[in-house]
Amino acid sequence: MSKRCSYSLRKRLFWRLLAVQSVVLILVMIVLISVGKISEFRSTEGTIEILRQAVFRQPTGELSLRETEDLRQLRKDAPDLWYTIRDMQGHVLTEGRIPEEYATIGNTLDHVGQAKFGSDLGDHDRPAARMKWIATDWGRVQFLTGTDGPNSLAFILFRVSLILVKIVIPIVAVMALGALIATPLVVRRSLVGIDQAALQADTIDIDQRGGRLSENDIPEEIAPLVHAVNRALGRLDEGYERQERFLTDAAHELRTPIAILNTRIGSLPHSSIKTDLLEDAARLAVLTEQMLDLQRLKQGKVQFTKVDLGQLARKVIIEMAPLAFAAGYTVQFDVDGAGEIEGDPLALQRALMNILQNAINHGGRKGTISLTSGCNWIEVRDEGPGIPADMRDRIFEPFFKRHHDGRGAGLGLNLVRDILRMHGGEVTIDSRNPGVVCRLSFPVDKTAHVDTPSHLAQGAAAPLEKRRGAVRAMEKIASP
Repeated sequence: MSKRCSYSLRKRLFWRLLAVQSVVLILVMIVLISVGKISEFRSTEGTIEILRQAVFRQPTGELSLRETEDLRQLRKDAPDLWYTIRDMQGHVLTEGRIPEEYATIGNTLDHVGQAKFGSDLGDHDRPAARMKWIATDWGRVQFLTGTDGPNSLAFILFRVSLILVKIVIPIVAVMALGALIATPLVVRRSLVGIDQAALQADTIDIDQRGGRLSENDIPEEIAPLVHAVNRALGRLDEGYERQERFLTDAAHELRTPIAILNTRIGSLPHSSIKTDLLEDAARLAVLTEQMLDLQRLKQGKVQFTKVDLGQLARKVIIEMAPLAFAAGYTVQFDVDGAGEIEGDPLALQRALMNILQNAINHGGRKGTISLTSGCNWIEVRDEGPGIPADMRDRIFEPFFKRHHDGRGAGLGLNLVRDILRMHGGEVTIDSRNPGVVCRLSFPVDKTAHVDTPSHLAQGAAAPLEKRRGAVRAMEKIASP
């Protein structure tokens, strides 16, 4: 299907309006010319031209006329033909009944090159006439006639050219100037409603549904399109709401069979198949929780309380460590400098679990996964192959997957970013050699260092070797 380029309505309206005006003006001029209101096809000029071609001087000096074809046709078409031809020597040649107003002019107009005669307002009817001196091979000759004869084609074209230059082109220029000024004003005022609808359309997205385009100040020609768009938006909202309800119900329904599946897998004897089944069940559980988290965030079901980052990290590492051990990783854990922030505990826990799940899935199934925390940040590091440079800007896009191996839905990192934005923080991922470091950072003004509870202080003060020993103990417990 060919793609049609967009165009400017102002420019198109201007040129089409100017074209219509020009065509109408030219048609009017053609009509006026055809009826003889501007340029006549017959005039005294035509008669004078026929007489000029026919007149000649006899050897005796007298003026005479040749019987040309044009002269015969003129006498046939104009039975009342009259004229007076004279020269400076007093030779005169006449024909027809000369009106008394012009019979006695004589040499009165010898010093006038040409003149037109006729009646004026308030005068009695006076026959029109035309006088013109013309230079010939035998001297200057005066022609006076009131009979209209056919004009030559060259004369008609010359007169039409003069009309175009003196009348048509100036009028078209004035119309163009008027259209150039008026068209943008008319279009701008006529499309003000469309501009408002366009601004409203820019605010409609998947997270802010229910918006409709305004139908105020919309031209009748555009109104059907706006109505159709609003109806389409309504159908999309209904379909999206049905889809969200289905995803929420499906996620809730999946929790029970996934829990039963984990219980049954846990009762199996230790083997590589059991490890794979545990990872697959964990991915199902994570995907289910991600779907529920998305719905919670969209519906605004979050509650901000004080969250101890160290306690949050401990809870998550206890839940995720068995999965990391089963995948072949060792785990390091250091939250001595953890602080406290304002946030939603469940959402932050899910964000950190998604980061750890991502490290487990893409860490190469070897090496160490480290989880550390500071006053206003939590950091997860693996020793995997890293992230290609061409993917770093896309890994937070929804449904983007680094590998097409069927693992995950591409929602984890996108959900993490949305949760951090909700808390006013940010998530950053940097490549190291080896591995990747993912940091969850929170605003400093939303953090406050708190004293670690007494039952956690002992663990926090324990040497790093003891904590690693505890992690190894967790690994032994996780392995049958």
